[in-house]
Amino acid sequence: MTPLIIDGHLDLAMNAIEWNRDLTQPLDSIRLREQGWTDKKDRGLGVISLPEMRQGRIGICLATMIARYAYDGHPQPGWHSPEIAWAITQAQRAWYDALEKQQQVRILKTQRDVAMHAAAWLQNPDDQSGNLPIGLILTLEGADSLFNFECLEHAFEYGLRAIGPAHYGPGVYAPGTGCDGGLTARGRELLIEMENLKMALDVTHLTDQGFWESLDLFSGPVWASHSNCRWLVPDQRQLNQDQIRALAERDAVIGTALDAWMLVPNWQRGTTQPQDVGVSLQHAADQIDGICQLLGNVRHVAIGSDLDGGFGKEQAPVDLESIADLQKLEAIFCERGYSQSDREAIFCQNWLRHFGESLPP
Repeated sequence: MTPLIIDGHLDLAMNAIEWNRDLTQPLDSIRLREQGWTDKKDRGLGVISLPEMRQGRIGICLATMIARYAYDGHPQPGWHSPEIAWAITQAQRAWYDALEKQQQVRILKTQRDVAMHAAAWLQNPDDQSGNLPIGLILTLEGADSLFNFECLEHAFEYGLRAIGPAHYGPGVYAPGTGCDGGLTARGRELLIEMENLKMALDVTHLTDQGFWESLDLFSGPVWASHSNCRWLVPDQRQLNQDQIRALAERDAVIGTALDAWMLVPNWQRGTTQPQDVGVSLQHAADQIDGICQLLGNVRHVAIGSDLDGGFGKEQAPVDLESIADLQKLEAIFCERGYSQSDREAIFCQNWLRHFGESLPP
């Protein structure tokens, strides 16, 4: 049977609400509709649709809501008040709810939800799993949209289970990629509130200072949904060896991202093309293998592809035509000597273990 894959980071609702993509349609139809559009750099080049996820047996994912607050002079694009950003996340949530009503997806809120949903996929052979709903665990990438902590409590009630306080640029709760400095005062309060609610902390995009401050302050479940190895691709966005060791001590899971600039060094975004440097799924396997070699086990590695997270085929491995091609990693790890149980750990069991320990029972 083709292995079940859990993807630790997909911006599905952003694609729907901001890119206006109907992800229930075949991928070819989505691409055809966007031919000639120039408002986004990846128009006509997307790699995700729900049918492609089913074909690739990506049966569960951490599905984001994301909306940045961009004050006057902010270096990144975004919404002009936290309240507007909150409204965008609620539109994204409404899209997830609509798909759930159509049985396209199922929002997983508890350990039992995840266990039952995973069992349904694992017990159905490839040719009978094409109509199963895709399980979504809701996560918030960048916390700017939480204009007060009542929003946080409300979000937990409707199913939000993890938060990454930072994204790119300055943030209300923490500076993110491209910045320096640690958690803001509100960021420290956020982590306390998250721990009280028993939510998970996603350390992706935190600065080095923010990373260590967060681990010191927050004692709840931790993961890095889409983060790669800094010693393979030097950049503040990646995790260094000390950070990965610290995450392993917390029994965290680290999802490897497939954004090409995070797979090979010296990538020039907007200029370099995947075929220019031959970036491939082998490079993604290198990232996972690097962590396994550092830690001496496969317990803490997984996939967090970030596919169509603001980029498409123009910034993805050359041998990936759609998200279904994540299945090609099976042969790659087999050739590298990873056992079947090792491969299952990478593809789904590590995430399943973590969800089984961190989500409400």
